[in-house]
Amino acid sequence: MSKSGALDLASGVGGKIEKKQVFSAVQKYEKYHVCYGGDEEERKANYTDMVNKYYDLVTSFYEYGWGESFHFAPRWKGESLRESIKRHEHFLALQLCLKKGMKVLDVGCGIGGPMREIARFSDAWITGVNNNEYQIARGEELNHNAGVDQRCNFVKADFMKMPFSDSTFDAIFAIEATCHSPNVRDCYSEIYRVLKPGHCFAAYEWCITDYFDPMNQEHQRIKAEVELGNGLPDIRSIKECLEALKLAGFEVVWEKDVAADSPLPWYLALDKNHFSLSNFRVTACGRFITRNMVRTLEFLGLAPEGSQRVQSFLEQAAEALVEGGRKGIFTPMYFFLAKKPNF
Repeated sequence: MSKSGALDLASGVGGKIEKKQVFSAVQKYEKYHVCYGGDEEERKANYTDMVNKYYDLVTSFYEYGWGESFHFAPRWKGESLRESIKRHEHFLALQLCLKKGMKVLDVGCGIGGPMREIARFSDAWITGVNNNEYQIARGEELNHNAGVDQRCNFVKADFMKMPFSDSTFDAIFAIEATCHSPNVRDCYSEIYRVLKPGHCFAAYEWCITDYFDPMNQEHQRIKAEVELGNGLPDIRSIKECLEALKLAGFEVVWEKDVAADSPLPWYLALDKNHFSLSNFRVTACGRFITRNMVRTLEFLGLAPEGSQRVQSFLEQAAEALVEGGRKGIFTPMYFFLAKKPNF
């Protein structure tokens, strides 16, 4: 970790939370989760607070370690992590047949990495919905730096209740974002409402697979640690997501767990036994350096108290993701293309 990189990371921890309140925010966030005595219903009832706290706390860590696009991707041998992420985003744009002049919605857009890449790739106009003030401010800065601020914009809103008229958008996509919703059917119904008839919605969802055994304590532990480290109210099954799409009114064009036949494991970048210079910061060695630098910065008062706790639950989540991937009980990229029927 370079000195400037470390200071950028430290200055971003906590997002819009006052620095002196970061530690208490970490404690409150943790208490929503099973690992700390919380339960699913409490997370769903307080999802706005929980998810906002999560992204205030972790965004600087994500951007430092992963880049501007906070998602996984299937990966070919000889392909870098960044190359696979771009290809994953281009694949989605191609499935939606995005082109110049189309009005597109990115649901749960983060700091806008995929939005910028897809806008450049397709020449479409893209609006990103995000309910986190800090991520929007950071995303607007990155849009300006990339020269796409006339083509990409952010709207601060809860994607469960969006401030758009019915049948507004030509296409809608979500990349590992609607997993934060407290009710997936209601989320898909709201997306259905703002999509034009005859047009499509495509997404990558986080799901548990058919190999997940709810009676298996180890499976339950892995699921709980993934939820803790990723701000999730619950992880749904593929069957639940597919059923929710149909109940919302969509016609499913096609669907597939695209992680299943990835030439390289989707979790490879997080595997502590794998070393790569191209994504060094998320390797075991890179995480060790980051961990100790964060500890030092917190000790010196350059990073707020609680920064180490955030680093800790993110590392715990990384290990759980690798375990879930190896056991085949979890996928971060169940893909579907769904169409809103013509009336």
